[in-house]
Amino acid sequence: MSECDNLKSNLSRCNCTYEPCSRKGKCCECVAYHRRAGELPACYFTPEVEATFDRSISRFIAMHGR
Repeated sequence: MSECDNLKSNLSRCNCTYEPCSRKGKCCECVAYHRRAGELPACYFTPEVEATFDRSISRFIAMHGR
């Protein structure tokens, strides 16, 4: 994938705490990766839930009490 023009801006808002992640700040790559895995990116979760690394869609729904 080509360089991300928005990398610096994206990184300032990225709440992903998975340190070895090569997709941090590269939203297109991140969304595609998690979609293939049947998950959602960290930015969909509260800081407390994100820290569990449970990026499942069911966890997202549970987080919203539905």
